[in-house]
Amino acid sequence: MFTTGVGNRSWWFLVGAGVFNVVVWPRFALAIVRDDRAWAGAAWSSTPQPFFWVHAVLITAAVLIGLGVLVVGLRGLRASRRTSR
Repeated sequence: MFTTGVGNRSWWFLVGAGVFNVVVWPRFALAIVRDDRAWAGAAWSSTPQPFFWVHAVLITAAVLIGLGVLVVGLRGLRASRRTSR
């Protein structure tokens, strides 16, 4: 399926990009939750503001795309190892 002449470096790049997105974006989410602009009052005790929702959507999209990139990279690595044997 993934044997299109793509080298191992490319698959490792995708794995690295996927891991980066899955690791970094949740940490950014914590910073957004702790930001005063995200809430009308005290965090988790008041209404979330548009600042919170915009970032929640962006972070969710980035993590899902990162997971997709990670899966493609891992599947490509697995396929390239199968064909090299």
